[in-house]
Amino acid sequence: MTEQHKTVGVQRVLFVALVLSLGGALGFAYARMSTTAPAGSVSSAPLAPAAPPSPSSERRVLYWYDPMKPEQHFAQPGRSPFMDMDLVPRYAEAAQSAVSAGVSIDARVTQNLGLRSVEARLGRLASGVDAVGEFQYNQRDIAKLQARADGFVERVYGRAVGDVVARDAPLADVLLPSWGAAQQEFLSVLDLGDPRLLAAARLRLRWLGMSPSLIAEVEKNRLVQAVVTLRSPQSGVLVELEVRSGMRITAGTTLATINGNDPVWLEVAVPERSAARLVVGAAVSAQLAAYAGSTFQGQVADILPAADSATRSVRVRVSFANRDGRLRPGLTARAHISEAPGEEVVLVPSAAVIRGGDHDRVIKIEEGGHYAPVLVDLGREVDGEIEVLQGLAAGERIAAAAQFLLDADASLKGFAPGAMSEQAP
Repeated sequence: MTEQHKTVGVQRVLFVALVLSLGGALGFAYARMSTTAPAGSVSSAPLAPAAPPSPSSERRVLYWYDPMKPEQHFAQPGRSPFMDMDLVPRYAEAAQSAVSAGVSIDARVTQNLGLRSVEARLGRLASGVDAVGEFQYNQRDIAKLQARADGFVERVYGRAVGDVVARDAPLADVLLPSWGAAQQEFLSVLDLGDPRLLAAARLRLRWLGMSPSLIAEVEKNRLVQAVVTLRSPQSGVLVELEVRSGMRITAGTTLATINGNDPVWLEVAVPERSAARLVVGAAVSAQLAAYAGSTFQGQVADILPAADSATRSVRVRVSFANRDGRLRPGLTARAHISEAPGEEVVLVPSAAVIRGGDHDRVIKIEEGGHYAPVLVDLGREVDGEIEVLQGLAAGERIAAAAQFLLDADASLKGFAPGAMSEQAP
């Protein structure tokens, strides 16, 4: 063995001895620290091994849920049937905190988000329904002129379909041979002077279709009038005219149809949710593009008994006076129909309602600046206000801005209003 190898061996032995010495010293010091208490302190027994956690100290899981649909609860963990993710547990203490406090937001964050609150109030919605309709002829004001006997048209008076005619306006002169023969027999009976025969002859002329005025004229003048002038039975618009000079007519033939134009109807479609509050006789105001700045007043004449299944609306007929003839059938109008006054209801701004899913909700502001979603049942909506049927009382405050952020935060924390049925995934 060379001198170099001897030197290396000695160095190794010294290094091992040094390590052993340091280890012993450290062990002795640790033992002293664990058994000796510092001056002025209470001595303690040696540390006992840690006890396993008791079952009562474990967090109790109420249910599992999907943060995207927190209203749906599950009894067991697993994969969400709605999203590609695991269900999240909901613990008892977290649920109790959420129910009692809702979502809590720092005041500075509230100011930065621009949160604004409003108070649910008692009030009546603006009573009325707005609708658009088209003017039509009054279908209860139609007269038909028919031939009472066979004959021939000898003269027409230059009328045409669409003309406005007055009552008793002449339409055509017709020759009725059967009437001439009957009038001649009536004059013969008149010369006899027998009252009973005369009464029977008058009755026969009436049955043939002659008017009392024509019979009186024949009796007075003692002249046969086989040519009769057909006149309009009422004022209105000629919607049908079937007489031409020289044509032959038969008994029962419709020669003209006159539709009255005062009053006229405005027929509108009212959404079915508003139809229940309408009543016959309700006041209606209408505005037409043809007469800018003018407002026409009418009233509901009829509420038709059948609803339109395609548009989910009810047809309403509104009657308007039309003495000057400005309301022409075919013109459209915007109508406001007054409703029967209703009771006071809870009203909130429409913008404060969160719509979506199976339920509508609002963010209710609790004491201490806490926010909690609340399910609500909604009614009618008019001019930016909506009726709350259930879920909110007058005087309670709700968030009117940034409520979607609060709702999303509550959903992520698993707080959903209302009790939902539990299902296994």
